[in-house]
Amino acid sequence: MTERKKRTITQIRASKHDGTRMVYTSVPDYTSAQWAEAAGVDVVVVGDSLAMIAHGHDSTVPATMDMMIMHAQAIRRGAPNTFSLGCMPYQSYHTVDRALTNATRFMQDGGCDAVKPQGGRSQADILKALVAAGIPTASHIGMAPHRVAMYGGFRVQGKTPEDAMDILQDALAIQDAGCFMLEFEAVPASIARIISAELEIPTIGIGAGAGTDGQILLSYDLLGVFTDFKPKFTKRYANLTEVAVKGLSDYAADVRSGAFPDDDHSYHVDDSVTDAFRDMVEKRRQV
Repeated sequence: MTERKKRTITQIRASKHDGTRMVYTSVPDYTSAQWAEAAGVDVVVVGDSLAMIAHGHDSTVPATMDMMIMHAQAIRRGAPNTFSLGCMPYQSYHTVDRALTNATRFMQDGGCDAVKPQGGRSQADILKALVAAGIPTASHIGMAPHRVAMYGGFRVQGKTPEDAMDILQDALAIQDAGCFMLEFEAVPASIARIISAELEIPTIGIGAGAGTDGQILLSYDLLGVFTDFKPKFTKRYANLTEVAVKGLSDYAADVRSGAFPDDDHSYHVDDSVTDAFRDMVEKRRQV
């Protein structure tokens, strides 16, 4: 099999104009990264959503840099030939120095090809500093999970003309900072389409309709692995939890009935070895 070539920043930028609809998916571990690479996904995202999916937290806020680096390394091993984007966790980029330190960790220790903090105009200086340091940088606007407490929960953003204009201004600030891509989350489809058309850099949507230049979903959402809740924007392409629970239930039933393990799933030696060992055990008893 021919080794897959990793997407480049140049190709991702060019997708805005060459008609390539980029496919992103957030993966939390080695195995899901393998699946994504085998499926031909363009970009695997080391999303801080893994704090919820892999660690059971109720938001992304508890994700730490150490947690993210550990997962980034596993994902790089699982998808060595796929572009990897590391999402900078909560408060890991609130100053320029902190942002540079943590972004460097993603690139050097985590094996990522780029990083993605969250924010637009309020983060412009930080985004510019990352780009100036030679770190490929994207950003995330609309419903920014790191600001969920300020929204009073997960809320669609850009529902009024004024709020939509704020998102456009954030998008332009991200572009002006030199970022190669931005992500919209939970923005009305018509608003995301208009803003995307105003930009020169590609846009990726999650809950932002079909008018963006590409899409991202969490792999554990679209595969039906994570079932605590299902966002409106998630389409289920499989139900792996149902398959997994059925498999585990069948396994438990076989163990309890004595049907597993059978001879086909056991190791064997020649009968002479077993007989000799039995004799040795019998002699030991007689001592």
